[in-house]
Amino acid sequence: MATPEEEVPGSVRGMGSAARDAVLAIGLLAIGIGGLAAFLKAADAAGSGLPIAPIAALGVSLLGVALAKWSIAPNRRRVRVRAPRPGTEPTVPYEAPPAVLPEVGGEALDHAAVDADGFEHTVAALCARDGCTSVEVVGGAGDLGADVLATTADGLRVVLQCKHYAVDNRVGSQDLQRFGGTCFAVHEADIAVLVTTSTFTAPAAEYAATCGIVCVDGDALAAWTDQEAPAPWETGARGPGTDACDPARAAAS
Repeated sequence: MATPEEEVPGSVRGMGSAARDAVLAIGLLAIGIGGLAAFLKAADAAGSGLPIAPIAALGVSLLGVALAKWSIAPNRRRVRVRAPRPGTEPTVPYEAPPAVLPEVGGEALDHAAVDADGFEHTVAALCARDGCTSVEVVGGAGDLGADVLATTADGLRVVLQCKHYAVDNRVGSQDLQRFGGTCFAVHEADIAVLVTTSTFTAPAAEYAATCGIVCVDGDALAAWTDQEAPAPWETGARGPGTDACDPARAAAS
């Protein structure tokens, strides 16, 4: 089907919008007058006795009103916005909103004043303080071992699990095995860190060393918080892969 622009002769399409509108208006007026004249001529020939002069005057008036409305109608000045062709880029590229980093004030780093959920946020605040460009607390049901996700200034993906334990409740090898089974294979960590307010059992520390998981106990956490020790991802530890961290292999060894 031809579009309205395709139905207009090429000589008219080449004109400016104002001149084109004037030509179209004159054409419509001529068509209207011609039709009215033909109607009046036919009525006169048939001897219908209709008042020709008043009808002619009324017809011209109605044509004038119609043309006036047509010329000032808003859709005559509507700007056409063409949709982008499929596969082309939009005129203005989408820009994602900047990431909102956790608060890093003194209270945000007080690990002793929070519960288990709050502890995840204090660890996230430490990551943000130490230069991570993207920090997200994801702990909860179905987190598959990841409580905090962070991206370092070097672009490394850090996956942290947080254990807010009492001092006498040590992190055991089962905790490390569960984390080791997902931190690299599922969460694709470049660096995996388990942070606790307590300590680690010897088997847990051994398993972590085998997998390349960084262990941060209560003393190391205090040193990290007070900036007396580097951030865990600066220790150079890297996970060797999923085989070494497989819980079944660890249980059998």
